[in-house]
Amino acid sequence: MIERDFLLRALLTEPTLLLSATASQWDLLIRQARSANLLARLANHFVEANLLEIVPQAPRQHLISALRLVDRQNIAMRWEIDCIRKAVADIEMPVILLKGAAYVLAELSSARGRLFSDVDILVPKHRLADVESGLMLHGWRSLQYDEYDQRYYRRWMHEIPPMRHVRRGTVIDVHHSILPPTARVKVNTEALLAAAMPLAGHNSVYMLQPTDMFLHSATHLFHEGEFEKGLRDLFDLDSLLREFGCKDCFWEKLVPRALELGLARPLFYALRYTNSILGTPIPSGVLKDAMVARPRGALLHIMDFCYMHALRPVHSSTDETGTRLARFALYLRSHWLRMPLHLLAYHLGRKALIRDNETTADGNAPNIWNA
Repeated sequence: MIERDFLLRALLTEPTLLLSATASQWDLLIRQARSANLLARLANHFVEANLLEIVPQAPRQHLISALRLVDRQNIAMRWEIDCIRKAVADIEMPVILLKGAAYVLAELSSARGRLFSDVDILVPKHRLADVESGLMLHGWRSLQYDEYDQRYYRRWMHEIPPMRHVRRGTVIDVHHSILPPTARVKVNTEALLAAAMPLAGHNSVYMLQPTDMFLHSATHLFHEGEFEKGLRDLFDLDSLLREFGCKDCFWEKLVPRALELGLARPLFYALRYTNSILGTPIPSGVLKDAMVARPRGALLHIMDFCYMHALRPVHSSTDETGTRLARFALYLRSHWLRMPLHLLAYHLGRKALIRDNETTADGNAPNIWNA
């Protein structure tokens, strides 16, 4: 019997387990997969294993619907990227795609069954104003109108405020780095930009090189404090390692590149938890070399507890005291990593005050914290 907490993970790593799944397990599996944003990926796993047709009819309809949504989103993503490219064409600057957008255009296995909510791009910091102007001329507008939030993004964050297209409603995040300049981890952004690779068949559209793409995804997951998509992101890392690991010199370059970019700690976590949670095949020598960045002493055991609990579907079936405690601890850690204590205290205090004031006025607290 598969435990409720590990049902989704078990079926994603071993699709043939569906043969013994009960009706109640199917019901829970679909709910967990939807909440974790992994329903389409689960469906894709069944398709690749030639098992979708033997899934009971009711859950199969949910899986097929999720696959159709992914197909439509991939078409929309390609169109959106072309619109972005045209918007900044006059700037004569390459557009570097990040995460989901890069997976789709590069036709990586990570894109199969992956849903997304926005497009992320990376540009040099000194070109931010030009890029933002180009996007505004083509219909994108900032989602942040509060003066403090605008100043907060532009002074302290690694991106400008998200922008939404006035007609299509699509959202773009324009980054100038992959971590805030105030973060305790200092990223060698110039090295990231210099090594970007052109995407074949897409004029002026680039992606990060394989090692950097993996390191960026690892950094995103292991510096975040929100885990609604944590398990989805862990499966992204697993998929990237399985695909890139077959390429020449990927494993040999991975740890040295992480050290060069200043991202050895998130690499350590990414390798440790993809290997231990998902069984991702990783050369023992790479695991050993990555240990140079491991936390010392009891801290490693604490992090193991936190991530082993936090990287589960955010669903009532996994909502236990240990999981809530782990996610809260990682939430606090993410802000500690993001900025100095004095700035963090001011920012969180101000946001809490605004939230309290708006709750008093409206009876409901809107989702206003975008940090």
